[in-house]
Amino acid sequence: MASVALDRLLDPEFLGDLPARQIEEIRSMRAECQQVEVGLSYLRRLAQGRLDIVADELRRRTDGSPPTDMATLVERLPSILSEHVTSPGNGRLPTYFDPGDLAEVSAQLDEIVDTAALSALPELSDDEVRALMDRLTGLEHEVSAQRRALHENIDALQSELTRRYKTGEATVESLYQR
Repeated sequence: MASVALDRLLDPEFLGDLPARQIEEIRSMRAECQQVEVGLSYLRRLAQGRLDIVADELRRRTDGSPPTDMATLVERLPSILSEHVTSPGNGRLPTYFDPGDLAEVSAQLDEIVDTAALSALPELSDDEVRALMDRLTGLEHEVSAQRRALHENIDALQSELTRRYKTGEATVESLYQR
């Protein structure tokens, strides 16, 4: 999910004049948007998980509970991460399930807080933990906005394909032709 590809897909000129495009090109554009969206979705889920861990650390401090070690954090992960199991949205079933190059997807997140830094949370000051929370929240919001923009493009591409099938410009049989 290279940012160059994302920038191109989110460029206002990307869709251009859809009715003038070949149906194969529209399908290809939709597939590319869907594939990049899967990578963004994965990144957002990773960011949300780390955000939940940092928020739990802030709650622990607010409650006055003693610092936890890595073993305790690992034991608590199921309850920490289960708080955001469902999310708002239309519940689209993804066409693609492979988020692509995981190192590339998680690099931006690791710049903010990698897994080693998560284990050191109890050693950070309150201000440092709050700063992590703010940076993770910012990333999650940015990625969510990018996903929404990609969904708008996917919807526009799908609408054009649907229009063509409804008007007879395209047929189901055309899916089987290469």
